[in-house]
Amino acid sequence: MILRVGLLLLILPPLALMTAYMVELSAVDSCLDGGGAWNYSASRCESSGDYSVIPYMQRHPLFVNGFMLLSVLGLLFCLVGLYRGRG
Repeated sequence: MILRVGLLLLILPPLALMTAYMVELSAVDSCLDGGGAWNYSASRCESSGDYSVIPYMQRHPLFVNGFMLLSVLGLLFCLVGLYRGRG
């Protein structure tokens, strides 16, 4: 049981992070293709302006760090589950 929970925690948080990042990247790309400028601070497309790029990690530190911590916890659960075996 602990191994299954560990595997879920090891795999699902990074997938959620990648999904959230790619959804935002798609929105930024659509904005730029349409001739707009992406405001990273407000997470919205503006008709004009010059906005600097703010990294995803800097804008969402709790989300990224929390999900990576869950993934590390999943790795530890996997190690414990494999060490104890199924018996």
